[in-house]
Amino acid sequence: MKTIYFVRHAKSSWDYQSLSDINRPLNDRGIRDAPFMGKMLHGQGVLPDIVMTSPAVRATTTALMLLGELEFPANKIQIIPEIYSGYLEDVLMLIKELPDDQKSVMLFGHNPTWTSLANYFSEKYIPNAPTCSISVIEAEIDAWKDLNRENGKLTNFYYPKMYFS
Repeated sequence: MKTIYFVRHAKSSWDYQSLSDINRPLNDRGIRDAPFMGKMLHGQGVLPDIVMTSPAVRATTTALMLLGELEFPANKIQIIPEIYSGYLEDVLMLIKELPDDQKSVMLFGHNPTWTSLANYFSEKYIPNAPTCSISVIEAEIDAWKDLNRENGKLTNFYYPKMYFS
């Protein structure tokens, strides 16, 4: 069994119009949501073997805050430029190249790719993966290279507004 956690970055700030897209920070809601979602995963006993994130500030900050709640070492987070600009196929290729002795991976990235990935593995249509949402994919496979839409299934989909009004 292999498990993938696709985490969309938390809510970002648009207060600094002079910043490039990759440098946008989180806003107050994002700063609230990222550790909250980490606590929720911690309560479920989640601890990924591998973590990869987009280099965007909003994604790396989300990763650090969420993973802090899981006590995942910050120095083991891999920054992968292809996640920032990549499409569904690019992200799937990253996953298919993972070492097979690793059972779970958590990736921090962006829309529209994260919504596309949720829908790729889902039997029901998901119109949008909201900020700080987590799509959990499980696959009954031994080798990451074997992952596809037939054996990988969306088993859970969490987002902050499930818990906050």
